[in-house]
Amino acid sequence: MSDIRLTNEKMLTFTGHEKIGTLKAAEKLMDFGERQNTANEALAANVNDLIKRVCAIEDRELKDREIMRKIADELTAFKRDLDRVRLSSKLNNTSIERLDRSIKQLQELSGGNNSADEGGDT
Repeated sequence: MSDIRLTNEKMLTFTGHEKIGTLKAAEKLMDFGERQNTANEALAANVNDLIKRVCAIEDRELKDREIMRKIADELTAFKRDLDRVRLSSKLNNTSIERLDRSIKQLQELSGGNNSADEGGDT
C-alpha cells in the first residue's frame, strides 16, 4: 500500500482568500500548482493501491470459488460412495440373515443332529 496517506491537510491546495497584488499573483499561482500536483500524486498513488487491492481480492475470490467447486465435487463423490457402501452393507446383512435362517431351517428339518455343524468328525 502507498506510504502517502491522504489527509485533509495534504489535499488542501488553496490556502487563503486574502487579496494579492499583481506581482504576487504568479508566486501564489505557482504555490497553488505545486500543492495541487502533490495532492494529485498522493491521490493517484492511493487510487492505484486500491486498484491493486481490488484485483488481488478478485483473484483470491476466483481461487476460492475453484477450491469450493472442487470440495463440492469431492463431497458429491463421497456421498455417492457412502450411499453405495450403505446399500452394499444392507444387502450383505439381508443376505447373511437369509443364509442364517436357511441354515437354521435345515438344522430343524434334519433334527438338529448334524455333526458337521457341531464341529465333530465322523
